[in-house]
This record gives sequence, structure tokens and C-alpha cells, in this order.
Amino acid sequence: MTHKVGVLSCLSAVWPMKALRASAGTSQPVLSSQQVQTVFYQVPELRDLHQSFCSGLKARLSSHCQPEPGAADDKNMSCTGFELMVGDLFLKMVNHIGLYGGFIGNYEDAVEIVHKCTNSDPRFRTLAQSMMSHNGSDKTKYTFEALLYKPLDRVTKTTLVLRDLLKTTPVEHGDYTSLQEALRLSRSFLSGVNESSQCKREVTLSHGMRRQLMRDGFVVDASEGERNLRHLFLYTDLLLCTRFKHANRGKPDQYRFCWYLPLAGLKLRWVADQERSPDAHLRLHTIRTKMYLLRQQLRQHAKGFWGLAARSRKLEQLELMLLTHSPVYTLELHSPSDKSHTLVFSSLYELEEWREAVHKLTTDNIETVPPDLLTLTSACVKLRMTQQPPLHSTNAVEDEACLCGTLSVAVHSACGLQQPAYVYVCVEVDGYEFYDKQAQTHSSVCSLNPHWDQELSFQVDGAQELRVLCVSQSDRQDQTVLGKAAVKLESKTLSKRWRRQTLQLGQVEVTLSVKFCPHPLEPPSSTAQQQLPVFCVPIQTVAQREGVLVPHVVRCCVEELERRGMDEVGIYRVSGTTSDISALKTAFNSNLREAVTRLRNAEVNAVSGVLKLYFRELPEPLIPTELFQSLARILDIQDMNSRIVSMMSLLHSCPDPNRHTFLYLLHHLQRVSEKQDVNKMSLLNLATVFGPSLLRPPVVGLGHDGPTVDISQEVVVQVQVVFCYLQCNNLPEARTSLPHDADAEDETTHM
Repeated sequence: MTHKVGVLSCLSAVWPMKALRASAGTSQPVLSSQQVQTVFYQVPELRDLHQSFCSGLKARLSSHCQPEPGAADDKNMSCTGFELMVGDLFLKMVNHIGLYGGFIGNYEDAVEIVHKCTNSDPRFRTLAQSMMSHNGSDKTKYTFEALLYKPLDRVTKTTLVLRDLLKTTPVEHGDYTSLQEALRLSRSFLSGVNESSQCKREVTLSHGMRRQLMRDGFVVDASEGERNLRHLFLYTDLLLCTRFKHANRGKPDQYRFCWYLPLAGLKLRWVADQERSPDAHLRLHTIRTKMYLLRQQLRQHAKGFWGLAARSRKLEQLELMLLTHSPVYTLELHSPSDKSHTLVFSSLYELEEWREAVHKLTTDNIETVPPDLLTLTSACVKLRMTQQPPLHSTNAVEDEACLCGTLSVAVHSACGLQQPAYVYVCVEVDGYEFYDKQAQTHSSVCSLNPHWDQELSFQVDGAQELRVLCVSQSDRQDQTVLGKAAVKLESKTLSKRWRRQTLQLGQVEVTLSVKFCPHPLEPPSSTAQQQLPVFCVPIQTVAQREGVLVPHVVRCCVEELERRGMDEVGIYRVSGTTSDISALKTAFNSNLREAVTRLRNAEVNAVSGVLKLYFRELPEPLIPTELFQSLARILDIQDMNSRIVSMMSLLHSCPDPNRHTFLYLLHHLQRVSEKQDVNKMSLLNLATVFGPSLLRPPVVGLGHDGPTVDISQEVVVQVQVVFCYLQCNNLPEARTSLPHDADAEDETTHM
């Protein structure tokens, strides 16, 4: 604050103002009276405001810390037993922060006058240089323009100071309420300034062209093989990537140029679901564990200001490391000049916001003037809308509305697609990054009305927002966000019971249910959260556990194969690699979220292999054993229509999960056979592959003591039964999910 008063005193010093005002009345004025008023507008008032605050703060410190009797020097200075109170001083200063409104509104005009006069009038240039040399005890040399910017910069720094001070002030301290109110007022004022100045964020270059800043923010740049946190600026005709350097030892914030790309002809492509290596998983787990422990210590109000401040700084450093190394969504930028750069994001929602913003400006954009990169980079401090990296540890608000516990999101279905597509839904939550914050459903079959009925669970700490995106994909490299929406999470509107709602994501409507169970969180685990296995488990058990009629392992594999394997020759005849199939099986047995990610990057024959393995390892076959002999007898019916009617009638006696899973698989195999000219898989080929897995004869002596079919005919029966079902042209549709739970809160809301 003393440095701030010094800068303001230098600006509002009597001698330069007197000299300039005196010259204004002469025949050859340095500045006119109006120009003097503009250049120094509100500066004396701001100086008095900070001088009053500084004097009050010194007086409080002086009365709080008195020398002990007989003290010879400051080494024996000790604090009195009274609690130091400074919150009222901050609140008084912030209550007058409106003075900055006039200064900010006048700032551009003042800078323009100073800039013109410095270049055109040697008298003003001499006066400006003399002001720099009289800059109090501060050894840093600022230009006149830089001095004018210092009060502007103080608006943001006052908010940051209050935030940091409040973080280290116990709730029971007498200053807490005053500091909280001061921070609220300061943030409110800063928000208003940012909104009112959005349309003024322009920089004038040396050749007269004006570029407007449209968006800025911190991103991870992976262009050179290493990940680096960078501050990215989107102007009306180019992207500017800079390296941010914090203010230090009296020097202002600075930006260093890294690279730029013109928007004209710029192509953008994003790639999702990049699997992390085991080493990367271990590194992230180590960072998250350290963050969790520090967060717990901070919550317990560690004793001592310095200990608390040191832990806060360490937490911020770890979160910066996590922000740099955790992103998995890649945005590739390619310009017509063959220059390319790669950005990575931890949030698909944020990536899509950047992509949309850039895409709007690339349409029919023609680069006419090469950029003045030095001026453009230098202007970043003044033009920026984002001050700090998006760290939850510094931006979080301790509030009862923030969620801590398990948030579950069940994604049901979507409608509103313009044409059939393979679609999945991505869900993101915010809060501390101790646990994974993103999850995706498996891809749907190609449909106008996709269904998932998949539950995604998140361990959340400090969560305030839920983000949902609907993504269409034709292959691994071609994915398009169809729409997105953000929902405010409020503890008072959530409960342990499912609450159903419909979100409007552009033209697409996604129906989902949300529930929340508050509880203390366990430390982050180095392994994915374990679930009960699905292989070698009765299908009714798996279906009931997942709340569906067709298990997710079946739907995931079928949908992935239909998305990118329908043209594969011998899609079900050619075996996949045993190790790949085993890895997929392990993933489905331990964590569906991980399995979905692995599936999207697996070879299609491994995907078909794991689907066949699932049916082969069922303890009881999909078509119950007791129906084997009845189906064998039905094969003797000569009339094809009568045979199909009898077989369908028999199928209705199967348990619901068995019947609907069988129908779901039959429809899929029929779609595969429609491309037999390419994949060489006819209905008979498919029946031969699946017959022995879906239908098994009874085993004498194991609870089936009656007569059985001759062993030489068993395989024939298995194949012929499945082949007959596949030949049916009007198979009933399969239902994949159970009817909506009557106990859930069916409170459908459009948002």
C-alpha cells in the first residue's frame, strides 16, 4: 500500500500539476486546462483515499505492537495481548472504491493525451522524465503511461489482497465479517468494470489498425512436445499465445510473446479420450494426494498465519502442476501457412467454448495487415479479462451451497437430432481436483433417439456446477459437439433420491437424473474405483445391479462395433489379440468408465472378441437351458412361419434381461449381415459363431436327468435355432432400460 501511495503521490504531486496549469494560461501551453483535468482526473482523490488507509493501518500496527519496558531497540518489540483489527479500514476504503469508476472511464483519454504529447512536445517529454526521477523512494523507473496504469491495476489487486487475507482469517475473528463484505463489494465493482469495458478491449497498432480482444484465458500449450501453461488471447483476426510473468519487486505484470496464428483459413480439430500412461496416472495420483492432505490441513485451521499461508501457496503450486499435466482433450490448430500448434484442455466444455469463439471469427476472415507483435503483446496487461489461472484453491468460496460427497448422474436418452448419429454424452463437474471430474457414456447405436441409461458417479469437493455435452462421432478422429449446457448445483435442490430433468443442449434435448449424497471424502485412490464384476455373473444379477435390461458391456461393445467395425472383414470370425481381449474384460470387471475409454481405442476384433467372451462365460446361457429341448423340437416344424411363431412364443417365457438382451443382439447381427458383401458375415456365419454361446444343451447328471439330444446334433441345434431367429423379418424391438422408477422424483425440468 505504501508503494501505491507513492505512485499516486508522484502522479498528483503539486509541482507538475501547478506547472502544467500555469502553462495552460500562456500563449504556448504544454497542455490545455481541459487536458490537465483529463490527465490527472481523480488522481488526487485516489491518493487521499489510500493515504488515509495507509495512515490508519500504521496507527493500528503502532498501537498493537509496543516496545517492552526497558527495550533498547526493535528486537524487543512485542505485540500487546489485544486482537489486531483492520477489517473496518479495508471496508471503509472499499466503500469509496467508486472513485475508481471515474478514473477507469477517463483512463483511455488520459493515456491518449500523454502518448501524443510525449511524442510531439519536448517540454512535456522533459516534464514526464522529471516525474519519473521523482518517483519517491521507489527505485523502479516507470513511464508516464505506466504510472497512469498503476491505479487501474490496483482495482484487481485490492480484490486479490482481500481474498488472500480472508483465507487466512479464522471465521471467529472479529475482522472476518468486515473483510467478507469488503471482498463482496470489491468483486461486485470489478465485475461491473469488466462488463462495461468488454466492448472497449481494443489496441491501436502503429499503422492505425484496431484489434479487439474477444476472449482470453490460460491454456496448456503442447506444441513443442512439452506441456506449458500459457495465456492465450483471441483477437478479431488472430490468436496470440503468451507467457505470463507475475509482478515482482516493483515490476508490473508482463507478457512474453510465444507464437501467433492468423485466423484466416485456420482449421481446428479436436481429439478426445487420450489414454494416460501408467506413469502419468501415478504422477497425477501423487499430486492429488498431496493436494488432498494440504486441503484437509487448511480446513482444520492450522495454527499460525505463516504456516497457513505457506500451505495455501503449496496447494496453488500443486494445482498448477495438475492443471498442466492432467488435460486429455486435444485441440489442433492448422494454418494455411503450414504452421501448427496443439493445445490441451482438462475440460471438453472449455475446449468447445474456445473452438466456437475461434470458429465465429474464421468465417470469411481475410488477414489484411500483419500484426505489430511487440505492441500487441505489450497491450495484454491492459486488455486482459482473465487475471489468474483457473485454480479452485484460490477462487473457491467456502459456502454451504458447495457440494461435498457423491454426485450421481444417470444419463437416460436424447432427442432432437437432425439425422441418425452415433452419440455419447460427456458430463463434467467442478470443485477441487482430487478426483476425476469428467465421465462419458458409451456411444449409442446410430439413431435419431439414442438411449444410454448409464449412471456416472463423481466424488466432489466444492462442486458448484454441472456441465453436460452431447457429442456425435463417426470415428475416433471425427467428433462434433452437438450442444452443451451448464447447470448450477445447489444443495437445497438436490437429495439422495433421483431427480429427473431435461436439459436443452442446442437443438438436442438430453434427459437425465441427478442425486447427491453428502459425506466426508476419503483420500484419492491410486486405482480406479472398483465395481462388482460383470463377467461370469448371471445376466439377471448384472442387469438388476445396473438398473437396465441389457447390460452395459453388451451395449458398449455392440455400439462400438456398429460405429467403426461394420465394414471389417470377418468381424466376428477373425479373433482379436488375447491380451487385448483380456485387458478389456478386466476393465469391464473393475470400472465401466475406464472400459469405455479403452473400448474406443481398441482394435475392432478385440471388441467383438470380448462380446463373444461375455456370452460364452455366462454361468447360465442367455437362452435358458430348460428351453433347449423345446427349441430342438420346434425345428421339426416344416412351415417357416409357424416355426417362427412357436419360437417367439417360447422366447416370452425367458426372464426379461435374457429376452431383451437376446433381441438386442439379434437386431445387431441382422445389421451386420446387411453389409455381408463387405464384411463377409452372412446370417448363417453369424449363427455358427454365436449359436454355441447363446444356447447350451442340458447336462445329464447336473440336475438334468431327462433325455437329451444326441451329442452329434447339439451344435446343429444351437446354430439352427439362432439362424431361425435371425431370419425373422419382424423381430420385436428390444427394450434396454427399465421403466422409470416410481420412487424417483419425476420432476422434469427444461433448462
